Amino acid sequence: MSPLPVPTTPRDRRALLWLLLAAAVVLGAGIGLRDPWPADEPRFALVARQMVESGDWLFPHRGMELYPDKPPMLMWLQGLSYHVVGDWRIAFLLPSLLSGLLTLVLVWDLGRRWWSPRAGWLAALAVLSALMFTFQFKRAQIDPLVTALLTLAHWGVLRHLVDGPNWRALWLGAFAAGLAVITKVVGVLVPLMLLPYLLMRRGGWPRVTPVIAARGDAFRWALAVLAFVAGAAIWLAPMLWMALSRGTPEYLGYVHNVLFHQTADRYVGVLRQHIRPFYEYVPIVLLHFLPLSLAYGAGARDAAAAWRARDARVWLPLAWAILVVLFFSAAAGKREVYILPILPMLAVALAPTLERIADARWLHGAALALAALLGLGLVSAGLWAASGQWRWLDTMATVRGLTDEALALARWVTVAGAAWLVAAAVGRVRRGMHALLAGLAVFWLIWGLAIAPIANRAVSAAGVMAAADRLAGPQGEIGLVKWKEQDLLMAPRPVRDFGFRAPGAVQFDRAVAWMSQAPDRRWVFALGTAVAPCVERSAAKVIGHSDRREWWMFQSPAVRPGCRLPEVPGDDDDEP
Repeated sequence: MSPLPVPTTPRDRRALLWLLLAAAVVLGAGIGLRDPWPADEPRFALVARQMVESGDWLFPHRGMELYPDKPPMLMWLQGLSYHVVGDWRIAFLLPSLLSGLLTLVLVWDLGRRWWSPRAGWLAALAVLSALMFTFQFKRAQIDPLVTALLTLAHWGVLRHLVDGPNWRALWLGAFAAGLAVITKVVGVLVPLMLLPYLLMRRGGWPRVTPVIAARGDAFRWALAVLAFVAGAAIWLAPMLWMALSRGTPEYLGYVHNVLFHQTADRYVGVLRQHIRPFYEYVPIVLLHFLPLSLAYGAGARDAAAAWRARDARVWLPLAWAILVVLFFSAAAGKREVYILPILPMLAVALAPTLERIADARWLHGAALALAALLGLGLVSAGLWAASGQWRWLDTMATVRGLTDEALALARWVTVAGAAWLVAAAVGRVRRGMHALLAGLAVFWLIWGLAIAPIANRAVSAAGVMAAADRLAGPQGEIGLVKWKEQDLLMAPRPVRDFGFRAPGAVQFDRAVAWMSQAPDRRWVFALGTAVAPCVERSAAKVIGHSDRREWWMFQSPAVRPGCRLPEVPGDDDDEP
């Protein structure tokens, strides 16, 4: 068994509270100041809003169609958040913020139990400061919630396997893993930790709880399996029962899609999305996990010592992280966020290393160099962009509809870089890590409070849909063709859609028939490139740009009689 944990003092608890306060400020900065951004955030926010409005929480909808691409856990929490705060601009980001705080507490708790409160605090700080963590947890995607649930699952499993027996913790962890399944299916990765655990038991590692130590343990393991099933069954059981009861092709197709098409097919590359080489995650673990990755070299030395000492506290979370990276490396489709859940476990495994090297001069020197490099890079980019000489950036700003905001954005980027340089000058080598962390905090605050609100009008569909609303007039009606989720989400008035996955030709034909019933007041809002073959350009109005696309509005006279709209391949956004 592991040694008794170092007692936690009031000072240690205050340190944790200060860390959580800092995390709430950094992760929460900007909540309420922007709308959901494509490609993923509007999709989930729209589904959540339709759940709230329709009362159908079992079967997510995107417009008139079922949305089968992801289980509904995140959308449930967004809908519940709306019931609490009453504002979608806050509600859609609230689950990510709470998930981040929960993840940090769990990392701290494992670190302080296994080594010391200081080690746990440093591990939690390393997670918070990691570039990928803050970037993802300031967004409303599924991955922050998945990471929190998997961290809770591993907290419970590790409390039993290393500190145990602790059956209640194991059951809680198994239940959390089941919830992760109805969030993004990856809860099935939790049992991977049992592989190194069983090998450690067979090898006689001293700090590993026996599989069966007392009468009734087999039954208790069965209860853990039942807890896992119960977590997943919260949604799967009633959804399957309702879908099979209705028995329509639409609902049966939904079951097949959400259970198989979006999981197994994506893994083996049938969907042909995010195809990347085997080594894709190597630079991600090195660069996206900065500044934690600065400790990898020292951590390798400590991990070797832990291997010789047969210390499961280091090697159980580390082995699971390695197995997950190998698992996703073998998959055909890859995205960097797939390995986000390994970050907390990696920080737990490195917690004793972080405590050992916290005051090392070389670490502060490396952090200072990184802070100065990032500061110089941002200042240079900001000044170059403000000068108007960066043609690539000007082109990108035009495509994304950010021409009017480009100068203000460039100035704020320059300010963020200057703050990093000031922090580096003040901290110098003795406090290089402090300078790096201060620069990161300032950057994320500027991002949330200044950059994101400025860019919001162009990046979201708020500006385009407001213009569409003005053009249609008080009595007008708007239908959507070849639309994106943010269009329906940001519409100031109720609008009509004709399907999302339905072929463009089908959507167009339905829209034309709908317009013909009231040609004086009905308009179609559509992707310009998709409808151009059947719409007279001179009779349509370019309503604006969003998400790198040009959007048109037109009425019945603009439609070429008898024209059949061809499909435009490759236009849809990839699912996350």
